[in-house]
Amino acid sequence: MCCNGPRITKRMGYRDWRWQALWWHHFFLLWSTINGQTRYSIPEELKQGSVVGNLAKDLGLGLTDMFDRKMRVASEAGEQYFSVDAGKGELVVNDRIDREALCGQSASCVLPLQVVVENPLQSHRIEVEIRDTNDNSPSFLTQEINLKIPESVAIGKRFPLESAEDPDVGSNSLKTYSLSKNEYFSLKFKDTKNGKAVPELVLEKPLDREKNALHQLLLTALDGGNPVKSGTCKIIITVLDNNDNFPLFNENEYKVSLKENSTKGTFVIKLTATDADDGLNGEVKYSFGSRTPDFVLSTFEINDITGEIVLKGALDYETSKSYLIDITAKDKGTPEMEGHCRVQLDIEDINDNAPEIVLTSKPSPVREDAPSGTVVALISSRDVDSGDNGKVKLQLPKRSPFTLKPSFSNNYELVTSGALDRESFSEYNIEITATDSGSPPLSSKKIIPVSITDVNDNPPVFTQPSYNVYLKENGVPGSILYSVSASDLDFGENAKISYSILDSKVQDVSVSSYVYINSDNGSIYSMHSFDYEKLKVFQIQVQAKDQGSPSLSSNATVHVFILDQNDNAPAVIYPSSAALGSLSHQRMPRSAKAGHLVTKVTAVDADSGHNAWISYRLAEATDASLFTVNLYTGEVRTKRAASEQDDSSQRLLIEIKDDGEPVQSSTVTVS
Repeated sequence: MCCNGPRITKRMGYRDWRWQALWWHHFFLLWSTINGQTRYSIPEELKQGSVVGNLAKDLGLGLTDMFDRKMRVASEAGEQYFSVDAGKGELVVNDRIDREALCGQSASCVLPLQVVVENPLQSHRIEVEIRDTNDNSPSFLTQEINLKIPESVAIGKRFPLESAEDPDVGSNSLKTYSLSKNEYFSLKFKDTKNGKAVPELVLEKPLDREKNALHQLLLTALDGGNPVKSGTCKIIITVLDNNDNFPLFNENEYKVSLKENSTKGTFVIKLTATDADDGLNGEVKYSFGSRTPDFVLSTFEINDITGEIVLKGALDYETSKSYLIDITAKDKGTPEMEGHCRVQLDIEDINDNAPEIVLTSKPSPVREDAPSGTVVALISSRDVDSGDNGKVKLQLPKRSPFTLKPSFSNNYELVTSGALDRESFSEYNIEITATDSGSPPLSSKKIIPVSITDVNDNPPVFTQPSYNVYLKENGVPGSILYSVSASDLDFGENAKISYSILDSKVQDVSVSSYVYINSDNGSIYSMHSFDYEKLKVFQIQVQAKDQGSPSLSSNATVHVFILDQNDNAPAVIYPSSAALGSLSHQRMPRSAKAGHLVTKVTAVDADSGHNAWISYRLAEATDASLFTVNLYTGEVRTKRAASEQDDSSQRLLIEIKDDGEPVQSSTVTVS
């Protein structure tokens, strides 16, 4: 029965084993024929074949009996842990013995055996005490304990932990716990009704999730064996967040720069604020500060999720060289927390403004005799750009009688640098060019008009140095004789001319008795009629004088030539005694031949030229055939010889004419 009965498994439960052991115990009490009992004590986990004891000797049996009587061992536990070595009579270990599997946590573990022999049938009860060895480490039901603790939990708060189990008993069983070294938690124990101590985790220091969001501890269970065995369990503590942290930027102030010609959408900077809190408590939303001025809001925009700032308006270095932008980062906790930073955005200048030329003072008129270095105007330059973009250089045209003299920062004096002549240039339009040092450079121009004031440095000048005037005699007194003209290159009063006649003598008489001049226009008038036969030529010194201070003048000579008019009839000077129209008596012999010179009429004409050319003609005669008159010489000759028949008294009327227009004539009668 014991050999063929059900086999108890190696890991049979403690309660099942106790029931079966009790049953076998009562059965063998009824069957036993031996009063004595043998007990052995062995440690668990002996190797197979290990000797428990000399069974033959202890039962008083010889070796032959053991073999002939077929000795065998039956285990009351059902598991055949032992067998008999018939050759030696020894009880040996037949299989691995695990005390904890057989007896659990019982303090005593005795395995009852029945030794059966036949012929005659006998049974012997023996007991084998299985002594505990420290072959089991304490163990936890789970290898990891997860705790979630809010960071606001008060110090001293206890958190029960799982107890460990150790199948060993006595000193080999679970004795204590230890906790890995840390600054936040300690280990304490709580006694239970079954006498076991339950470990508890105690908070010793306030938790801060932002410093340490996860605590990993090691709980160690230790037994009392030698050597000590242990089991561990990992404790993972997740610290639950409270919104107790402000969002923090990497820096309190950021400095960036941007060119002023940057286009809309240009990236400026990406700001990052971190919030040590978790979940919504750590989610950050970005915005401009509450007091951000409108001109910043109209120029920049910020992505509330990414923290990227981009340009949305136009930049102008000359309007604003830099921006100070306050940024706020708010979390989504309750209550919400916020952090702040400032962005200093410096605008980089580009050369987008041409230099400007400014007249500090309007240019003053300059005298044409002004010395070099005379200040004409004050000029300044400015360029709202910066650096080289704002450095301005002024330039004047070449060969200009002006130059720029620097005075102080970007201020200049426009001064004369050469001789001026108003008569050549009465006004200068000075083109000043301003060029900056940018790349590429920009420039502008400004025209500055400078007028040159006149100085009386030019005398009046007649149209010619001398004039020849031809005047007919017998003119009407007061008639215009001639008009002279002079010009003056100067201006204004310096060019206003008055004319006068310098005093001189004509035939010992002041010239002013003959002529006078209009002082305004230079017209010369005769004072009376001229007689060629008395005055044929004379000179007038005319002076032109300006009204400058001091005044300048020049002279011109007017040569007046009197032109003859046929205003005189020929005058007979021979016969000298013959008065005009009188009778001249001549004698001629009757015997005179042809060509005989009777007389010669001589006449003169006070006129000149053709007006004084005289011709003679026989106008009337007693006998025209007897006499002839030479046209040019006035000789009176006979044309033929005189005869007795000719009258003794002949009367000749001789006409004397000039060649003028109209013809002037006179007659003489020769008897």
